[in-house]
Amino acid sequence: MRTAGAAAARSRAWMRTLERRSAAWPLWVRDAPLAVCCAIATVVYVSTPSPANDLWKRPDALAYGLICVINLSLAARRLAPVLTFALTSTLWMVFVASGYWPIVNSLCPMVTLYAVAASRPAPVAVVCGVCCAGCAVLSSVLGDTDDLVTTVAQAAVMLLIILKFGGNARQLADRNAELSRLAAQLRREREENARRAVAEERVRIARELHDVVAHHMSVVSVQAGLARYVFTSDPATARDALGTISASSGEALEEMRRLLAVLRVGPEGGDDGGHPEGDCPYHPMPGLDRLEATVERMRAVGVRVDLEVTGERRPLAAGPDLCAYRVVQEALTNIIKHAGAARAVVRVAFRPHELELSVTDDGRPSSRRRRNVPANPVPSGGHGLIGMRERARIYGGRLAAGPRADGGFEVRLTLPLQ
Repeated sequence: MRTAGAAAARSRAWMRTLERRSAAWPLWVRDAPLAVCCAIATVVYVSTPSPANDLWKRPDALAYGLICVINLSLAARRLAPVLTFALTSTLWMVFVASGYWPIVNSLCPMVTLYAVAASRPAPVAVVCGVCCAGCAVLSSVLGDTDDLVTTVAQAAVMLLIILKFGGNARQLADRNAELSRLAAQLRREREENARRAVAEERVRIARELHDVVAHHMSVVSVQAGLARYVFTSDPATARDALGTISASSGEALEEMRRLLAVLRVGPEGGDDGGHPEGDCPYHPMPGLDRLEATVERMRAVGVRVDLEVTGERRPLAAGPDLCAYRVVQEALTNIIKHAGAARAVVRVAFRPHELELSVTDDGRPSSRRRRNVPANPVPSGGHGLIGMRERARIYGGRLAAGPRADGGFEVRLTLPLQ
């Protein structure tokens, strides 16, 4: 049983290989075997003595020549079906008019008629069908057939069947072509969607990296400048600044590790094996529950930040929660880079159908910041507000940012809640 199964599998594989190779051949090469077989079979048929064959003129060189030309013309039936039909029908009439057996070569016009019906519009196929029926009736008349009515009825039924099956083949070919076109279009759309998804994922990762790097590196830069400035005059302050640098850089590394771990996911959705067992890189994304830690870090930098939370605090979806946290983080980072404010206020209001938060500063440098000018000024990239607006737009929120009338700057975010 195993040997038979293996042989069958090898046979199927060989047939598939042959089909793939033959699909690249020209049409006339693929149709030539049928034409050659029909020519050989017809020559053998007319050469075999039989009572019916003895009633007609014996085949000679002209008859064999017509048989070969008519049957070998079938090789071109798909390249030029109408021309091939006209050629085979005309030569068939010449064959019958020469006194040879009318039934010989009658199959070739029917085969070419099927090719016409399968590849040409219905009106062309009907015209060729009427011509084929006329040839059949004419061959009956030239052959002195007594039962003309039967011949006409048989020709009509046969031609209707050929036209029907040829029309079905043409419709099937049209549907297959349309399906191929749609499949190609869907493939292009899928590739375009994949490219768009990759681009969106790159933008998302770039936005996350910008928020992580901008905030934590701003803290590190300010604290490093402070530590360098007071390294000899105020060692305690320098130690506090170094502690803040250590905590901020550690948190930045943790968040960057989580983002980069997403890029190392294997094809089956699992980790690529770079992490030991039990060391899962997928920690929860930060949210509003980490605002207190962020505020404490800002206070360590030298910005006095007050946090006010009103309303019934409730858990949020991961997307809006991360959006709200990143907006607050970026707003506080901008305060470090641009304002150096004496006081900042973060207000978070949980309303029945929306979340509203704001980050404001009074724009006045504190005395400590005036006294301890950092040695490492933080450059501005100008992408923070753009990123905040993009985040708000993703979740259907509104973000307003601008100077306040009484001084300072304000960032206000409103997110709809389910």
